[in-house]
Amino acid sequence: GREKRSSAMQVVNNIDPVYIEAAGRIIQEAEKVFDSVRRDILLPLADHIAFAARRQQNDTFFANPLIQDIKILFGKEYAVALESRKMVEDLTGYRISDDEAGFIALHIHSGLSGEQVSETLRMTQIIDESIQIIEECAGYKLQENSHSYIRLMSHLYYMVIRSKTGEAVNVELNDFMKQKYPKATQIAQIVCNKMESRLHKSLASDETGFLAVHIQRIIAL
Repeated sequence: GREKRSSAMQVVNNIDPVYIEAAGRIIQEAEKVFDSVRRDILLPLADHIAFAARRQQNDTFFANPLIQDIKILFGKEYAVALESRKMVEDLTGYRISDDEAGFIALHIHSGLSGEQVSETLRMTQIIDESIQIIEECAGYKLQENSHSYIRLMSHLYYMVIRSKTGEAVNVELNDFMKQKYPKATQIAQIVCNKMESRLHKSLASDETGFLAVHIQRIIAL
C-alpha cells in the first residue's frame, strides 16, 4: 500500500522523466513481440537506464559476464533490447552497449515472468556454473552456437524452473544411462548436486538421467 507508493514516488522524483519515457518505449517494443508485459517493470527499467547512462558519461564500462547465456536463454528479449537501441539513443543520447542490452533483456523477462531481475540473474548464474562443470569434466570448451549446446542450456533452464514448481519429469532413464553412458551420468550427477545446493531444493531423481542424455549428446560430438 502506502509505503510501496511512497518509495515509488521517491524513485520517480529521482529519475529524469526522459528515462521513464525510454523505458516506456522499450516496453512498447516488447509488446510487439510478446502479448503482454507487466507494467511494474517501468520504474526499475527506467532507473537501470538512467544508471547505465550515467556510467557511460563517466566512462565506466560494466561488463556482463553472462551475456552469452542471456542471448541463448532470453534471445527474444535480447532482440527487443537491441531493437530499441536507436529509440533510446534519440531520446536520451545514451547508446545501449551489447552487454547492457543483456541486462535490459533481464528486465523485459521479468515483465513476462513476474520474476525479480535478481532472481533471473541468479538462475542464469546457476546455469552458467552448470555449463562450466560440464566443460571441466569433459576437458574442453563447448561450442556455444551448436544446436546441442542451445538445447542443453534450455534444458538446464527448465530444470531450475521445475525445481521451483515441483513439476515431475516422468522420464525414467537413470539405469539405462548409467549402464550405457557412465561418464555422462557421472557429470549429470555432479551438476544436479551443485544445482541442489545452489537452489536449496532437491531435484527429482530422474532429472539426472534426463540431463545425462543432453550431456552425452554434447560430449559425443
